[in-house]
Amino acid sequence: MAWLRRPIQGVLKAAQRTNSAPVPLRSAASFAVLLPMWRKRRAGRGAGWAAAFALALGLSGPATAQTAVDLQLVLAVDVSGSVNQVRFELQKQGYVDAFRNPRVLQAVLSGRTQSIAVTMVQWSGPFLQVPVLPWTLLKDEASVKSVASLIEKAPRHLYSGGTSISGVIDHAMTLFPQSPFKGERHVIDISGDGSNNRGRSVTQARDQAVAAGATINGLPILAFEPNLDQYFRDYVIGGPGAFFIAAQSFESFADAILKKMILEIATDQRARSTAHLKRN
Repeated sequence: MAWLRRPIQGVLKAAQRTNSAPVPLRSAASFAVLLPMWRKRRAGRGAGWAAAFALALGLSGPATAQTAVDLQLVLAVDVSGSVNQVRFELQKQGYVDAFRNPRVLQAVLSGRTQSIAVTMVQWSGPFLQVPVLPWTLLKDEASVKSVASLIEKAPRHLYSGGTSISGVIDHAMTLFPQSPFKGERHVIDISGDGSNNRGRSVTQARDQAVAAGATINGLPILAFEPNLDQYFRDYVIGGPGAFFIAAQSFESFADAILKKMILEIATDQRARSTAHLKRN
């Protein structure tokens, strides 16, 4: 097959002038397809030969477009030192139960694309964030239940490092560009039992995230700081339709996260606008 290489290279160069992707020489089978194209070219026939051969090899066309969703949602779960294993399990089970609740699926299906994308991270200190769920498409009962099972099986990865809400906001903002989905809304959902005590100013992180187009919602857990809901309202949440729902304790976290996720996913902005008044 060596005698074919020089004429075939001419075909490849011409094809690359009409296609954005490079065209590799893969095998003898590739030559078998390319040779007739080269002959047609020399005979002055087949004006669309380059596109035809590239299509035959699956090499033409631009990169696949991102899948459109109504919402890209980052779930940020507090695993700082004040969250012991019992409290961690209460949080985790709250998310699991919420995704298994049919009302969450109804909220997912209420949007224009009838789908959302979600990812989850555990967080504590300024540079301590661990992904436990990659970007995942939710569009039907099977996908929602699958996410619930994945969260249920996810172990705890962090146990200390302080409480850096600013750190998790900054980290979450790096996740949206990595998503294989294109969402109309970018939302960071932060649950936590304490105010920011590590890293940079939380208001600076919030303001930069909001300026970049994100919305930050909150679920303050009032077990140790009774006024944490006011702190979240004044310093943490921000962006279009931002809200928080407070949980009085870790035991009531499940009810709070269910209500919050339904409001967060739903398309009715008016329903979300009064959510910050609620406590559980």
